[in-house]
Amino acid sequence: MHRNQINNEKTNTRSKNKNQFMSFIQDRIFIEGPHSRLQELWFIIRVMTEFLKGFRKLHFVGPCVTVFGSARFDENHHYYKLARYLGNKLAKLGLTVITGGGPGIMEAANRGAKDAGGRSVGCNISLPIEQKHNPYLDFFVTFDYFFVRKVLLFKYSYAFVVLPGGVGTMDEFFEAITLIQTKKILSFPVVLIGKEYFEPLMGFLKIMIEEGTINANDLELMLLTDSVEEAISHLQKHAVDKFSLDLRKIPTPSKLLGEQNPMS
Repeated sequence: MHRNQINNEKTNTRSKNKNQFMSFIQDRIFIEGPHSRLQELWFIIRVMTEFLKGFRKLHFVGPCVTVFGSARFDENHHYYKLARYLGNKLAKLGLTVITGGGPGIMEAANRGAKDAGGRSVGCNISLPIEQKHNPYLDFFVTFDYFFVRKVLLFKYSYAFVVLPGGVGTMDEFFEAITLIQTKKILSFPVVLIGKEYFEPLMGFLKIMIEEGTINANDLELMLLTDSVEEAISHLQKHAVDKFSLDLRKIPTPSKLLGEQNPMS
C-alpha cells in the first residue's frame, strides 16, 4: 500500500510537471507570431480566466504593499533578514504584504508579516522548473502568465518596496515607475532598500535626467535607504496617510455570489 502510494505520488508529480512544461511551450509558440484564429481565441479565454481567478481571490486582501526582490537569498543572508524585518514592520503598519509568493526576498517579507500576525499573500508563477510557493502565506494564487501576475501585483498595492534582485526585480521596478510616470496609476511611493546595491542604478537614472529622457519629478516619491524605519516612515506619510488606508474597509463577501474571504 505504501509503495503504491509513493508510485501514485511520483506519477502525479510527473503529470503535473509535464502539464507545466506543455503550458510553457504553448506560451512560447504563441508569441512567435500570428496563429490560427481558434488558437488565439483560446489564448484570450485562458488569459481572461486567469484574471477572473486573480480578481476573485484578491478582492478581499485589503490595502497592500508589494515587495519585490530576488528569489535566490537563503534565510542566512543579510538581505533575507532585512526583508523579514521589513515585512514585520509593514504588517504592523496595517498593510497586507503581497509578493511573488516564491522563496528568497519574497519568502522573507511574507514570513515577517506572519511573525507580526499580519496579512500575507502571494502571487506565484508556474514555471517549467516549478517555483514552489513559500510556506508563510495566508493564501496564494498561481498564474501561468507573467503579465497577468504583474497586473495583479500592482492592482491592489499602494506602495512598492524593492530589495536587491535580478532582471525580474528590475523589470518590476521599472514597470512601477513607468506606470507612475505615465499617470496610469497614482503617485504611489517606491522605496529601494540597499544603498550599495542600488547606487549604480540611481546613477543611471540621474544620467537619464541630465540627458532629458526623464524628468527629475518622475523620481520625487522614490526613496533609496538602508533603514527599514526610514522606509516605514516614508510609506506612512505617502501611502497610509495620503490615501487614508487606515480608514479603508475590506469588502464584504457576497453570499449571493458564493464568495468567501480567504483571509478569514
